[in-house]
Amino acid sequence: MGAGWAPPPTGSHGPHGLGGTHVAERRRPPGTGALVTIAALIAVVASILGSVGTYLLTRPSSSGNDPNYSLGPVPTGATNRDPDSVAGVASRVLPSVVSIEAGNSTSTEGASGSGFLIKDGYVVTNNHVVAVAAQGGEIRVMFSNRKTTTARIVGRDPGSDLAVIKPEESFGTPVATLGNSDQVVVGDPVIAIGSPLGLTGTVTTGIVSSLNRPVIAGDETGASNEEPAYISAIQTDAAINPGNSGGPLVNGRGEVVGVNSAIATLSRSVNSQSGSIGLGFAIPVNQTRRVAEDLITTGKAKRPKIGIVLDREYRGQGVRIASEPAGGQQPVDAKGPAGKAGLKAGDVILEMDGLALQDGNELIALIRSKSPGAKIIIKYQRAGQEHTATLTVVADEDPTPTPSPT
Repeated sequence: MGAGWAPPPTGSHGPHGLGGTHVAERRRPPGTGALVTIAALIAVVASILGSVGTYLLTRPSSSGNDPNYSLGPVPTGATNRDPDSVAGVASRVLPSVVSIEAGNSTSTEGASGSGFLIKDGYVVTNNHVVAVAAQGGEIRVMFSNRKTTTARIVGRDPGSDLAVIKPEESFGTPVATLGNSDQVVVGDPVIAIGSPLGLTGTVTTGIVSSLNRPVIAGDETGASNEEPAYISAIQTDAAINPGNSGGPLVNGRGEVVGVNSAIATLSRSVNSQSGSIGLGFAIPVNQTRRVAEDLITTGKAKRPKIGIVLDREYRGQGVRIASEPAGGQQPVDAKGPAGKAGLKAGDVILEMDGLALQDGNELIALIRSKSPGAKIIIKYQRAGQEHTATLTVVADEDPTPTPSPT
């Protein structure tokens, strides 16, 4: 048998008996498996950290703030306003509107209001705005560019509540464009501009609510030294407040159609200092134009009249002419328009120019809104019979207040 087995020959079958060449096993370098494991761990950790970071950046904070919120850029395109829009009209009219402060040199009494510039540097306003300065007081005017100057009274007409003042300087301010109040109709859009409660350059809008609204401004009782103003007013719901007085009421073309003068309040007084309740009243610009021209040329306004005295105790339909003389005047001036047209004491005037009359204030206001020389048609009643007469309004040569003359 011998001493032991000889080694197997080269190329013999391996231990599994499958034949073929025997391949030795390849061995990894030391530490390779550890490196692969660490790299994989780093990738996982980086992915987790990235996800957490994204969440923290995008989630809403506990305070409710969103650091990425934006409303986008501010529009920069041109904004063109229609010239006949409220903005367009206001931009044209505002430069001609002024604020007025009037004071009394002998007391702390004062008044404030508005006005607007007309031809040759004159300013139209209300009499009740500047009356306090009539006896040596001071009037200060502030223009839309904030420049101020003093002004003097050119003329006042308590009977229409209109006045004209002349600032020492006008600073190149443009004048307002005057319209035609006879063309105004109910429903027309209007804009009121002035300084209500001292808030200069305030613009409010509304419509014409009514026409020929009789309004009395001032002291109707006669307790003061000045007569009340009888106004056949344009009524508007544009907000008018204390301080608007004397400012313009303009139409949709920017033309002045009235002078803001009074407001009605829940106390039923047009002189109350309460705020607007949508009942404002303006003096028609056609009457304003005439009075302003009179004040500038002569210092005194012509007072239209038809030469009658009214019966203030009458409470029936229409307006009755007094039956007896009053205040040294006959009920009907025989040489006046009414006398020449055949009206007599005790006649009841029912209509003027087709408008049914409610009381004497309405008739007085309507007549004072006319120009001397204007023709009016009167319907009146005598002994139950109705008659019609055409009268020509004349100017009162002595417009001293007397018991209800017109």
